[in-house]
Amino acid sequence: MSITSDAELLGMQQISDCVALALKAMREYCKPGITTQELDEYGGQLLAQMGAKSAPKLTYGFPGYTCISINNVVAHGIPSADVILKEGDLINIDVSAELNGFWADNGGSFVLGEDINNHQPLVTASREILETALNQIRGGVKIADIGKLIQTQAAKRGYTVIKNLAGHGVGRSLHEEPHDILNYYERFNTARFKKNSIVAVETFISTKSTWADTGADKWTLTGNKGGYVAQHEHTIMVTSGMPVILTQANGIFA
Repeated sequence: MSITSDAELLGMQQISDCVALALKAMREYCKPGITTQELDEYGGQLLAQMGAKSAPKLTYGFPGYTCISINNVVAHGIPSADVILKEGDLINIDVSAELNGFWADNGGSFVLGEDINNHQPLVTASREILETALNQIRGGVKIADIGKLIQTQAAKRGYTVIKNLAGHGVGRSLHEEPHDILNYYERFNTARFKKNSIVAVETFISTKSTWADTGADKWTLTGNKGGYVAQHEHTIMVTSGMPVILTQANGIFA
């Protein structure tokens, strides 16, 4: 969507605060021994307390309030009573929700407890690359150039990117134009970021894979070449200068 009034910006900030605070609280709630279903139910309760509704449930009938992806799962992990969190797990929580007709989306990967499996360099790369990308976004910048930046920064650190997952427009629904804020350079994409537009920009930085394959459950995504993936995502408003990071309250860049 494109912001045309103070009321619209306030609506976007309110729902962005909801998902950001829920994500931050869920990260703090994580501990070895709890299940991803327990974590998801906690997140669902937080959203409900703030008056927000789970976007994946509303839009797709997803079997969870949030997407929780563990270790080799790239994205869209289904919360389960059978998945128990362990020390050193690579965890990604993706929280998106609706409030008063406005929608926001954010997520982040992190290591649970001690980094016994050496996932932290990947997590750090994903977070820092997103921050670098956001610092370059403003009205008039080519979307493909941001994809090139993400891909180049990942390669410099010895990583690849997932090519069939992308950031997207958001605001009046979960996914809007532009649908193709990719993590690599697509030379045929001539679209540019528009001032006052709301977009969710996200990294998908991988140790091996370049494509996310859909599992038998029709939701869970895993890498085509194995390995691990870290993701970070913010909902922002594009301006003529530095973007307004609406989901800053999740503390990803703190």
